[in-house]
Amino acid sequence: MRQIKQPTFAELFVPKLVTVLREGYGLFDLRTDAIAGLTVAIVALPLSMAIAIASGATPDRGLYAAVVGGFIVSLLGGSRFQIGGPAGAFIVLVALAAERHGIDGVILATSMAGVFLIAAGLLRLGTYIKFIPYPVTVGFTAGIAVIIFASQLRDLFGITLTAKEPGEFLPKLEALAGALHTANPAAAAVAAVSIMIIVALRKLRPHWPGILIAVAIAAFATWVLSLPIETIGTRFGGIPQQLPLPAWPMFSLAKMRAVLPDAIAFALLGAIESLLSAVVADGMTGRRHRSNCELVAQGFANIGSALFGGICVTGTIARTATNVRAGARGPISGMLHSVFLMAFMLIAAPLASYIPLAALASVLVVVAWNMAEKQEFALLIRSSRGDATVLLATFLLTIFRDLTEGILVGFALGAVLFINRMAQMTGIEAETPLVTEDSADHSNGERMPYDSHLASDPDVLVYRISGAFFFGAGLSAAGDNAGAAASAINTTIMLRIYVMAYFARTFRVIGAE
Repeated sequence: MRQIKQPTFAELFVPKLVTVLREGYGLFDLRTDAIAGLTVAIVALPLSMAIAIASGATPDRGLYAAVVGGFIVSLLGGSRFQIGGPAGAFIVLVALAAERHGIDGVILATSMAGVFLIAAGLLRLGTYIKFIPYPVTVGFTAGIAVIIFASQLRDLFGITLTAKEPGEFLPKLEALAGALHTANPAAAAVAAVSIMIIVALRKLRPHWPGILIAVAIAAFATWVLSLPIETIGTRFGGIPQQLPLPAWPMFSLAKMRAVLPDAIAFALLGAIESLLSAVVADGMTGRRHRSNCELVAQGFANIGSALFGGICVTGTIARTATNVRAGARGPISGMLHSVFLMAFMLIAAPLASYIPLAALASVLVVVAWNMAEKQEFALLIRSSRGDATVLLATFLLTIFRDLTEGILVGFALGAVLFINRMAQMTGIEAETPLVTEDSADHSNGERMPYDSHLASDPDVLVYRISGAFFFGAGLSAAGDNAGAAASAINTTIMLRIYVMAYFARTFRVIGAE
């Protein structure tokens, strides 16, 4: 049999851009990628600013992340169609990090997360991301969606707060409810119209850039009617028309130690989001990505974004799906999307000052509604008690405690649930059947001479084991067969057998005839 050649270490980390160019890349491919890149850039422009504002940063930092980080993701990535940039899933983490350590701490944590992602990719840990239980993924995604929605209520209704808006979920709702009488009807009307435009165009003209059209109409109406609502210009003074010079973030050993938990959270969530996005692209195109190469690219992208003052970068599912549907041929579409965004900054930066924050809040409300995975949530609730427990624990902890805590607790519960299910699939029979099937004397190749002591020893019991044979099965068997099984096979022996079987990789029961 011809053996399959195993790829070398270098081959596993060759960017997909090189693969596409080797396959042959012509003028038609470039034109198609340019159209796809322009389409994605139109979608990414308002989203990048909205995500940065919701994260507690200025809108230009979201654009820096999309331009620099998005370019590097496509340049070095292991997916043909991945689009990188700031993602809604990071809003909660970045906002908390900015509140604790300031924007300099966010940038430092972003660069550290990039180093962690590069290390994870080189150590080939990307393969193990798929072992995160699906209920955990759905639970924290839905929890993030709820938090994003709550974070946009202030700008959505134009509420004025006398004190700083609380970061925690329940105190935030209490503060907003107490200041509801300060709501701005004009802001609420702009937000409602923007949402209706986005939803209507998505149903009637799905190929049109509904988000950009809604934001543009809102900005035009605000300028023409001189609406008394907050805009990017009134709150942030607009956005710059060029990229800043690259510079290392301010850091010290104490500062690095302080932002370390945030950096780990950035890296973990970035790895999950980027690989999920790559899997979605694979399902839409029939291609396969290289997960470890993708993690390395995400790491360099986050370091590059931090050098230019941008926030976290990861693969974005919505923009990647838009890239595929627009007919992208390879990573050059993602690189061109960053070039187009840079061109938008150079040309249209003064016009961005008129964009109302209520319109950007409506964009994130629609994003939160789409990322909530409502059908999957309801399906897991009905599927089994174990999945529902993992899902709800992750969901509630994400909302009321912390995203990292929700993932860790959900993963631990999922592991316990998996062990329990595997133990239930294992069966141990203490009795031999009344009639056994005939077999040849030398069928197993391990025939032993007859031994009368073994044949008549009353302390020897024969068990038939079926299913996954591991320590959880041994514990289950000892509990279910409290009589004969507990006296014959105790937990210690089962654990020893499990260790022996793990290292030997095979375990054969030798029977005497």
